[in-house]
Amino acid sequence: MSATEPSNQPDQPIVQAVLEPLLADFQYWFGETQTLLKSSRANCLAASDRQTLEQELATAQQAVATAKTLLLATDGRAGVDMAVVGQWHQLVSKCWQTSRFIREHNADSPDSN
Repeated sequence: MSATEPSNQPDQPIVQAVLEPLLADFQYWFGETQTLLKSSRANCLAASDRQTLEQELATAQQAVATAKTLLLATDGRAGVDMAVVGQWHQLVSKCWQTSRFIREHNADSPDSN
């Protein structure tokens, strides 16, 4: 086989090509929501709701970071159970709903910043 012949091996495993950007998206949305929950704009939420969501996000952030580390350590050959990915998607949806609630509450509040 000469050096100019194409290899049958893909440059990047399909799992890595799909999973890496997905994990980055999860990290982004979880981080954005953590920042929002720490801001004064989130004071419209009950303290217990904030604390619960902050804990869920911290746990998910650790799990996503672990999955990313395993993905990189195995050269893109490790995956994540679809049930876990589904849970992370549900949490992102919860993040979006919480953000929308906070945004709407602050828009309606005359003393909002």
